[in-house]
This record gives sequence, C-alpha cells and structure tokens, in this order.
Amino acid sequence: MSNLDLGIIIFVAMMLAIALRMPIAVALFLGGTVGFAMITGLQPLLGLLNEAAYSRVATHSLTVIPLFVLMGQFASQGGLSQRLYRSARAWLGHFRGGIAMATIGGCAAFGAICGSSVATGATMATIAMPELRRYGYSGALATGSLAAGGTLGILIPPSIILVIYAILTEQSLAHLFVAAIIPGIIAVIGYGIAIAVYVRFKPAAGPAASREDWPTRFRSLQAVWPVALIFVVVIGGIYQGVFTATEGAAIGAAATGILSWVMGEMRWEGIKAALLDTARITGMIFLILIGAEFYSSFLALSQLPQALAEWIGGLGWSPLAIVLLIVVIYLILGCVMDTLAMILVTIPVFLPVMIGLDLGMSEEAILIWFGILILTVTEVGLITPPIGINVFVINSMAPDVPMTETFKGIVPFFLSDLVRIALIIAVPATTTWLAGVQ
Repeated sequence: MSNLDLGIIIFVAMMLAIALRMPIAVALFLGGTVGFAMITGLQPLLGLLNEAAYSRVATHSLTVIPLFVLMGQFASQGGLSQRLYRSARAWLGHFRGGIAMATIGGCAAFGAICGSSVATGATMATIAMPELRRYGYSGALATGSLAAGGTLGILIPPSIILVIYAILTEQSLAHLFVAAIIPGIIAVIGYGIAIAVYVRFKPAAGPAASREDWPTRFRSLQAVWPVALIFVVVIGGIYQGVFTATEGAAIGAAATGILSWVMGEMRWEGIKAALLDTARITGMIFLILIGAEFYSSFLALSQLPQALAEWIGGLGWSPLAIVLLIVVIYLILGCVMDTLAMILVTIPVFLPVMIGLDLGMSEEAILIWFGILILTVTEVGLITPPIGINVFVINSMAPDVPMTETFKGIVPFFLSDLVRIALIIAVPATTTWLAGVQ
C-alpha cells in the first residue's frame, strides 16, 4: 500500500469516526499517530510524541485563545446580552417580525464580544425566547431566528474559529478579523430581510409588539455603547498595530470583566464560573490542536494534499468551478460535522489547492478570502440536518416546539446564507477591501 493510499484510507476513516461522534481530538490523534507509525515505524512516532504535543501548545500566539474565551465568559456572566437585546427590542420590536429581528441584532452585538456560536445562541435564547412567545411568535420563527442568529457568534470578530484558522494558515489575525466585518454586516441585513419576507407571507408568525417611546430607545443605548467601544478598541487596535492580538484580547477581557462588574450583574460567583468555563473550553481546544498536530504530520508524509492539488489541477476546470466544488463539499460535511472539526480536518488538505488557483489575487488575499468564505459556509452546517448543533441546542430550550418546526424555521435563513456565500464568491472585495489586501 502506498503512502497516498494510506492517507486516503485514514482520512475517510477519520471523517466517519467524527461523523459518528467520536471526540475530535481522539479522532485526529488516532488517525495521525496510526498513519505516522505505519509510514515511519514506531521509533520515529515515539520521538514525535515526545516533542509535538509540547511544541504545538507552547507558543505565545495561542495565548489569544483563552483570553478571547474569557472575554466571552465575562460577557455571558455579566448580563451584557440582556442589555444588548433590550436595546435592539426597543428599536425594532414594533415592526412585524421585529422581535425576531431584535433577536438577530442582539446575537450580532453579543457575538462581537463572545466568539462562540453555541454560546451566543443559548445565551440569547434564555432572554429572547420568553419575549418571542409572549407576543405570539410561531415556534418555527422563534427557534429558527435564535438558531440562525447564534451562528453570527463565529463570524463577527473576535471569533475563536478565525483565531485557529490564522494559526493553521499563518495569516494575520488582524486582517482576518477586519475581513469578517462586512460579511458579518451582510449576514445581519440578510437575516433581517429573511424575517421581513417570512412574516409578509405568514403575518401571524411574527406579530408586531408595542412601540417604545424615543426617550426609552435612547436610554437603551446606554448599555450598547460600552460594548461597541470595546469592539472598536480591540479590533481597531489590533488592526492598526497599536497592540498585538494577545494584548488586544487581554484588554478586551479586562474591559468586559470590569464593565460586567460595574453594571452590577457579575460578582465573585460569576467570576469563578467564568474562569472555570474558560479553563474547560481552553483545555478542549488545546487537546484538539494537539491531535491536529499529529494529523498534519501524517498528512505531510502521505502527500495527500499535494496529490489532491495535482488531481484537481489536471481536471482542467476553471478556478470558479473548483471553488464551487469545495464549497459543496463543505456544505455536505456540515451536515455531519461541527465547524472546528471541519476546519482542522480539511484546511491542511484544501490549502495547497487554493494557493495553486489563479484567482487574480495575491496568496495572502486568497487565504484571507478563503478563510471568511469557509467560515461562512461552515456556519450553514450549524443549522442544517442531521447535526445542526445550534438547532438542537435551541430546540432543547423550547421543548414544546417539534424539531421539524425548528428546521422549517431556519429555511429562510438558510436561503439568505446561500445568497451571502454567492456574493462573497462573486465579489471577493467584500472580504479583502477592509483588510487592505489584494
């Protein structure tokens, strides 16, 4: 058996194992170590085991992960999500479908300081679901808007997935964060349009709420501007080079913690819970990264990425057709895998393919654009069956809504996502313009 054949077999086996819910870290570790040992023997594998785990996580660049996770935990424990949602509700609630639109707005604002899709969706569900049901919103629209809105947590910076992508591809985290801003805005607008169209055909699904007076609306902004200030300082400071990504994450975490304390929502128990959850999430991510290190070492020996790049190049397809093929593959994988698994398993395979395409952009621009495109595509996987982890999380918080109704509710948002994906492919400047790469 050739190294390439072994690479294909282990890649497929690992994908099946992850689809069957084997922990990602275990699947990556087993696939990588077994394949590496079969190619090089036991002794080289022992040497790799001795060095790779430490070298993968003992890098300064990874300190940004626990800091951004802590920032999100402080925001969750500090009740910032409630203030953000109430502000969006004050401005949008009186429109037909307005409470659902406010939910999307609240998710977007909270995603700017959280970075996790599941956490964004679950946190906003505890606040928005009672309001949505109180005003008579259908179960499909209520749960669908929360599940879709939660996906904004991994797109709007700071995003943990973008941090990991930056590490894997050795790209500027500042450029990736800034590149995600316009697609994030497009996502929010697109979801708002999807709700407006949905309630136009089904008016009873999203009745209008009472209108707030202007003083109440402006008072609600008092809770929004500190969050906006933190976002601008962190992302703007990183992009302008005022401080590094790690320093920016530390400033963001500290500012969010102080803000949560001053507003009176977080006390010592909240700080303890935030620190413990940060440790758990960081430990999980680092274990996955260690597994990915062994998997990448095996892939390099198997020559699978290079063989795939040569095979695709030999097809004679246009670059656009190849990009569409990769997008379709990601959409299919999204039905059975979560975002982090897809990024870690597929990026080492598809990266040589993308670099080899003539897309009329520099290599840096291609990798920035591809990162945002794939992040957008994997977002869709969070709301598509049979996995659709956001759908399951939100539906579990609304036990009176059948799962089929929740999946029906995400259809308008799914269609909006497809339009956004097409726009990013057709107009790469939506991702590269703000980042200043061409």
